[in-house]
Amino acid sequence: MDLFSQTWTALRTAVAELPDEDFVQPSGCTGWLVRDLVCHLVIDAQDVLITLVTPADAEPTRDAVTYWDVAETPPTGEDPLDALIVRLAAAYEEPRLLKFHFDDVGSAADRAAEVADPGLRVGTRDEVLTAGDYLSAYVLEWTLHHLDLVAHLPDASDPPAEGIARSREMLEKIAGTAFPASFSDKDALLVGTGRRAPTHEEKAELGELAAKLPLVLG
Repeated sequence: MDLFSQTWTALRTAVAELPDEDFVQPSGCTGWLVRDLVCHLVIDAQDVLITLVTPADAEPTRDAVTYWDVAETPPTGEDPLDALIVRLAAAYEEPRLLKFHFDDVGSAADRAAEVADPGLRVGTRDEVLTAGDYLSAYVLEWTLHHLDLVAHLPDASDPPAEGIARSREMLEKIAGTAFPASFSDKDALLVGTGRRAPTHEEKAELGELAAKLPLVLG
């Protein structure tokens, strides 16, 4: 749960430090500008708040790894919800307004996570998890979206190394196998989730795993 706060704080700090002109740069999410991604993160923060106050009595049906579903095709940006995010982001007009809303809701989500009982069972997406597993799953969410945020912003900082390493571990469990040791944690995440294509040499090193990629998480 400490990694949740560490990765979330790093992501929120990265957004807060962005100059206004970076909000109209492309992000690592297909079809989304940086401002669209930040708007999506507002929704993510709301989801965290909602889930942590939605207790469940049933036994857990998912954990931090099985929380993630693997889709067959990468997003195109044309999904109705993705398109709605774009319209919502544009409605802010000024980056400072989006920054303020993100910081406001994001800070609340962080505070809620800090006081959550890790063993509390919570419901989300018609599934039940412990709060600890739910927040652990979001380490992967924050790390991947931090990479998306800085994908075309060379002056912005990367996610924390601890979060990247933990996210690689989770992705390898989702894949059912490890990435080659020659892959850095960051490259394992980028290639593994289709955020960049593997080089010819990397594809050869991946072997049979290459046929399973990308792992499109949702």
